[in-house]
Amino acid sequence: MSKLELRKKYKILRNTLTLNQVEDFSMDIANQLLKLPIWDFSFYHIFLSISEHKEVNTDYILNILSGKDKNILISKSDFKTGEMLSFLLTDNTIIKKNSYNIPEPVAGIEIANNKIEVVFIPLLAFDILGHRVGYGKGFYDRFLTQCQPDTLKIGLSFFEAEPEITDVYDGDIKLDYCVTPKGIFQF
Repeated sequence: MSKLELRKKYKILRNTLTLNQVEDFSMDIANQLLKLPIWDFSFYHIFLSISEHKEVNTDYILNILSGKDKNILISKSDFKTGEMLSFLLTDNTIIKKNSYNIPEPVAGIEIANNKIEVVFIPLLAFDILGHRVGYGKGFYDRFLTQCQPDTLKIGLSFFEAEPEITDVYDGDIKLDYCVTPKGIFQF
């Protein structure tokens, strides 16, 4: 299926989930993450969920990272340039939703994207080769090019892999892992 078809399909599928399912599946994903060999790094970038879109609730992962005393980075999107800046999440970080309902830091300590060692990536769908479909604005592809080539890229999905995304192009950056409530895909 094409990205456009998959985007449409998975937006509908996500909207059919109950709030209890979103919470249960999000907890299952966090528990699956504990099985990965990713916990010896220092700088972890994570998205803050858009609850209106029924995204994976990353609060459970934030609790794990905090409990392991990791440096947690969250992003602020610049819709004019298509860039994402990373800020250290601290007890003093003020978070507000932007005009797209994305929770973002108002200000804070900016950390260069090339310091990031692990990135948790929101997505709508992915395939068995590690290609992913997001909302179609290319923010994460641009952002990931600013990270080190060996930065671990971990997708989070409520759903299992598709056989193939048919319209992948050279600028698409593949995942290293994708974690679902039922298991882990490694690419």
